Amino acid sequence: MRTYALLALSALLAAPAHTADRPAPGPIRYTFLLSGKTAGMETVEHEPDGSWQAHFVFADRGRGPDETMRWKLGPGGVPVQLEVTGHDYLKNPVAERFAVVDGKASWKSSAEDASAPLPPGSAPAFYIPLEGAPEASAVLARALLAAPGGRLPLLPVGEASAERLGTAVVQAGGRSRTVQEVAISGLGFSPSALWLDPDGTFFAASDGWSTTVREGWEGAMPQLVAAQQAAEEKRAGALAARLAHRPEKGLAITGARLFDSATGESRPGTTVVVAGDRIQAVGPDGSVAIPPGAEVVDAKGKALLPGLWDLHTHLTPNDGLLNLAAGVTTVRDMANDIDLLRSLVERWDSGRAIGPRVIRAGFMDGPGPYAGPTKVLVSTRAEAEAWIDRYKRLGYEQIKVYSSMDPKLVPAIVAKAHGLGLRVSGHIPAFMTAEQAVREGYDEIQHVNFLFLNFLPVPDTRTPARFTEVAQHAAELDLSSEKVRSFLHFLKERNVAVDPTVNVFEEMFLARPGQVTPALVEVADRLPPQVRRGASAGAGLPVPPGMEGRYRDSEKALLAMVKALYDNGITIEAGTDALCGFYLHRELELYVEAGIPAPKVLQIATSGAARVTRHEDRGVIAPGKLADLVLVDGDPATRIADIRRVVLTVKGGTMYDAGELYRALGVKPAV
Repeated sequence: MRTYALLALSALLAAPAHTADRPAPGPIRYTFLLSGKTAGMETVEHEPDGSWQAHFVFADRGRGPDETMRWKLGPGGVPVQLEVTGHDYLKNPVAERFAVVDGKASWKSSAEDASAPLPPGSAPAFYIPLEGAPEASAVLARALLAAPGGRLPLLPVGEASAERLGTAVVQAGGRSRTVQEVAISGLGFSPSALWLDPDGTFFAASDGWSTTVREGWEGAMPQLVAAQQAAEEKRAGALAARLAHRPEKGLAITGARLFDSATGESRPGTTVVVAGDRIQAVGPDGSVAIPPGAEVVDAKGKALLPGLWDLHTHLTPNDGLLNLAAGVTTVRDMANDIDLLRSLVERWDSGRAIGPRVIRAGFMDGPGPYAGPTKVLVSTRAEAEAWIDRYKRLGYEQIKVYSSMDPKLVPAIVAKAHGLGLRVSGHIPAFMTAEQAVREGYDEIQHVNFLFLNFLPVPDTRTPARFTEVAQHAAELDLSSEKVRSFLHFLKERNVAVDPTVNVFEEMFLARPGQVTPALVEVADRLPPQVRRGASAGAGLPVPPGMEGRYRDSEKALLAMVKALYDNGITIEAGTDALCGFYLHRELELYVEAGIPAPKVLQIATSGAARVTRHEDRGVIAPGKLADLVLVDGDPATRIADIRRVVLTVKGGTMYDAGELYRALGVKPAV
């Protein structure tokens, strides 16, 4: 689902464009890549009646959209008619329409049915489709560049702007052309880039995970990605210089309600002193000496916790600010492009950009039609061992196995990784069970659905069957049965941890068009306008007729399994596999809904995470530990929802005002 969110954003921001008055000589073709592998295509054609048509399709592990978009342009290159048909990433049917008739704009989709008058003489408003081919963003880019001040109002809400950045001369196959980078703001948390030909035709765009590029010019992407990264680093550096505050003579937080993650107890009236990047002293107010010149923060009874952990992320540049604004100071990246992740970690660690500490897990899968979005595909023991060696040299601490891996390779992967001191976890490879994977040496399991699949007829888990079978049958499993109790005892005996990511399945099973997705209900009003709109677009699985109640019951069954893990003493890891920050707060809230006491949940997300990852230099507020702290306006140990009310995050002694971080992302502060 994390990949889908990134792809949806890419689809809005990476697409072809043409001048409105220049008919295309024929279909223009684009290659669509995921993690460097060809996954689909887009074609754009100018129709004889002056309208346009684009077809966009890609395949991603049995998922992926197949959509056709048709539109006509009016004054300023703004669409006056638009239609999208086909199916979306999760195979839900798409039928979206927009039209301007007699000065009135109307639009209808599975999530919206509305209209708005367009005042005479006003700037034309640009409708942003919820679905459709990537071409939509190129039309937007061209219209913005032609508009006064490079700005246009958006329908149904918001405003967008465009800025021309640098140019690049690219070559491929003996050809050369000059392309220009354009940044569009107003659609997400930060500007996004695409590359245009001098005549406005789309050339390429990349967000690190996905790439759209003119067919035949795939070899130009490394140069363009490097140029994009340079522009992004410049912007991130300016934010870091403005938003990071480093007390020169130390920091003292007084009057805090300290959450002791070692005991699960809260201690009011506590002072914490920080020197450099470490905690120097902790004690009752008035009993701890505050160094001369230290900056003093009066907590006024607010809760002070160790920095939170998210143990299942797939990082992008925006995630740095999103995490720290939410109080998350350490994350584990469970699969990413090696070069992108290296760049992020280097910049975040050096302070040249704002972001959390990162633990890296090396991803690998087997080749095949459902292989994960990675270049690391192995089919032999030698290939697997070579990649494990490389991951170790690069400083990775864990190996993550994915669904298309040949089960016969799992013992060799485990032996090699354990021999190098690396943990092993992941999905359960197709046609294995969770119990078999643990017997082969898994240290942990990603995603709670695989625990249920242990008891179902084993589907091809390379496909979306790993979701739909659980949605339709999880509620049937008796968690008090002997077979389940025996399995849980086995997990405990083997000291296996589970990373449930229940927020992902809540969204899959319960999200419906026109309703804010459950994880974002409490924060929707704070989000940028188009992000807030997207949160109601519906990102759930298609629900077969008559199965609504079963899907709700299965979501409850997943929470019951999380509680069973807790009751049986099995280590739980708090991770999201979704939008950073906001979804971690929801993950913790879901654990409380499952029946785990709030103080225990906070321990899972702090000291427990430090212990399971073997990074016990943090995770508790005690002298000598890294000064990773979060100040919350409330008491999440009593009311877990208060965890959203972060006011201050400290990472290694550097202070960040959460409100300022959120405002830099276009998000309204929590407090």
